[in-house]
Amino acid sequence: MKREDLAQAPAVLRDYLSYHETIAGHSDKTVDEYFLDLRLFFRFMVKNRHKISVPLEDISITEVDAAFLQSVTLNEVYDFLRYLSRERPKQQNSSHTDYGLTAAARARKVVAIRSFFKYLKKFHIIDENPVSELESPKQIKKLPRYLSLQESLALLQAVEGRHAERDYAILTLFLNCGLRRSELAGLNATDANEEKIRIFGKGGKERELYLNDACRDALNAWLEVRSKETDEKALFISGQGKRMHPNTIHALVKKHLLSAGLDPNRYSTHKLRHTAATLMLSNGVDVRTLQEVLGHEHLNTTQIYTHIDNTELRLAAKANPLSKVKKRPIS
Repeated sequence: MKREDLAQAPAVLRDYLSYHETIAGHSDKTVDEYFLDLRLFFRFMVKNRHKISVPLEDISITEVDAAFLQSVTLNEVYDFLRYLSRERPKQQNSSHTDYGLTAAARARKVVAIRSFFKYLKKFHIIDENPVSELESPKQIKKLPRYLSLQESLALLQAVEGRHAERDYAILTLFLNCGLRRSELAGLNATDANEEKIRIFGKGGKERELYLNDACRDALNAWLEVRSKETDEKALFISGQGKRMHPNTIHALVKKHLLSAGLDPNRYSTHKLRHTAATLMLSNGVDVRTLQEVLGHEHLNTTQIYTHIDNTELRLAAKANPLSKVKKRPIS
């Protein structure tokens, strides 16, 4: 977030964001998203209460204080969610946008509002929490999109070019370890050894993953050609010897997907994470171990992969002693 934007925010919001950054240990990205979501909510509240006709983005929220927050009602929050569902532009600053945010986008804002008022109640800034009964929008659960084993092999085999060793190592880690793009971009050369790799995930949470033979071989091949003349600590560096930006990693994945004959609009770095999870689960890894590998805080986040058809489910269906019983023909 911009410093000038934060400077114009009410003190209670700045204190809340500081709490999440310094005490709760949330990432900068999460804190920024909370700020944007809550600023939008406050602007809507001020505009509605005072019947202001100026655009929402021009509304000042400096009047938001403890008394203002104490007076918030659940109905006002539902009015805000209704605005998001029907009137909020999907693409800001575009004259050709659709309107109405998805259930997932609205749910994220519900999380921010709940968290904020829980903080206010915890530190006795308000007497009652007006959103204690607030429900999240119902979301349609979609199975994650992922590459098949054959498509994964095709992707790896398609890697060539000037940065082949680096790109092959990146794809190998994505497909074997299920890393997030930001996690891979944040790796330092000292985070990997012959046995394990240290990952810093969301909220600064650290986990260690064991490296299989494919990962070790790919990393060793990359380190042999990695420039020794740079003082950059990053494990993966650009042609200029600098740490690779997540967007650069995203672009190289898209490039190799296209080279492998796969649709780059259908797949992405995050789909490679889904691929790793699916392949591990379908080859005997239990869901709690998979939770640790992926760095999920909650098990229910990992359990979406249990809905994917796999060999174990097929075997379980056949294991029932009644599985071979057929109806007798009527004589």
